[in-house]
Amino acid sequence: MEEFGEFDLKSDISTNMPDIKYCPGCNKLDTFNWLKNLPERVTENEIVEIRFKNTRKGFYRNVNNLRLEPGDIVAVEASPGHDIGRVSLTGPLVFEQMRRMRINTSLDEMKKIYRKAKPVDIEKWEEAKKLEIPAMLKSRKIVEDLKLNMKISDVEYQGDKTKAIFYYIADERVDFRQLIKILAEEFKVRIEMRQIGARQEAGRIGGLGSCGRELCCSTFITNFRSVTTSHAKYQELTLNPQKLAGQCGKLKCCLTYEFDCYINAQKDFPLKDIPLELANQTLYFQKTEVHKSLFWYSTEPDSSLNMIAIPVERVKEIQELNKKGIKPEYIFSPEETTETSFTSQDLLESESITRFDRLHKEKSEQNQQKMRQKKRKRYNDKKNN
Repeated sequence: MEEFGEFDLKSDISTNMPDIKYCPGCNKLDTFNWLKNLPERVTENEIVEIRFKNTRKGFYRNVNNLRLEPGDIVAVEASPGHDIGRVSLTGPLVFEQMRRMRINTSLDEMKKIYRKAKPVDIEKWEEAKKLEIPAMLKSRKIVEDLKLNMKISDVEYQGDKTKAIFYYIADERVDFRQLIKILAEEFKVRIEMRQIGARQEAGRIGGLGSCGRELCCSTFITNFRSVTTSHAKYQELTLNPQKLAGQCGKLKCCLTYEFDCYINAQKDFPLKDIPLELANQTLYFQKTEVHKSLFWYSTEPDSSLNMIAIPVERVKEIQELNKKGIKPEYIFSPEETTETSFTSQDLLESESITRFDRLHKEKSEQNQQKMRQKKRKRYNDKKNN
């Protein structure tokens, strides 16, 4: 049986335990090791990155010098007892990960990797995972009875079934001391409450976005960046909450993907709120086309009628002349006899599915034009004769 492309379970008659095969890249918490082919050193596996359920990861000391590969299931130190996780990264890249995530924990303070998971550990781990959904549903009923303003989003059992993490969402501070007592009595385990945001919950539930693809937060995003309306303003997007909000109710994470590109493109742009003073009229800014370096102006402050596209460089020139008290007579520089026509370039024109239809239509029009010219020539010849 194959589950989510990650496990391939085959019955083993001798041990009566499943043979688990791991497919790298099937989990969004996997890390691509681009230093994999470098020669190994003794100290490279001293620290190993281990992933658990949801977006939980940790760095552990390989005190027993085990030969570990990404995908190996290991038993690690926990408080209390031990936990079961899967190796996500080994080698020198682990130290780069720690530096990037600003983890300054000393080696003595790090928790240890006990061993590679035994069949008994895996069996207990699978039993613990089967308890998570019933525990989540029952805890939601308890929260409802206590009338707490919170929602239990997910439950994660520790590998040895001695501890459970309850992930919850709340808009304000919640006093759940009574809830912890009831949950501890009900499930007979140690309880830990961990608050998450709406983005993390959407990543756990999953779904399809307005683009038609699976949600980014459920496929590859593990660290959520803050998204504000400034991201939309710099990209000249209409501030429409219905279009800019994702399924979590927050601004879409994809607003950050091209944000740096727009920032770099606009770093040399002049100020927009300064009107352009000409000899016979005043132009007011209306909108920007960032990647074409165009400012659009009109003669009325709050009107989009009769707009004129002016290149950024020409806007700078006019603003500099206005600072000196000079009002130019023409919008465009004297060297330009006509206003430049700005058209967007279709970057995917060669890949369009209608490109052959367009070529056929153009050839047909050319042939018709040639036929008309021939007929006109024959008619003129007959008339002259």
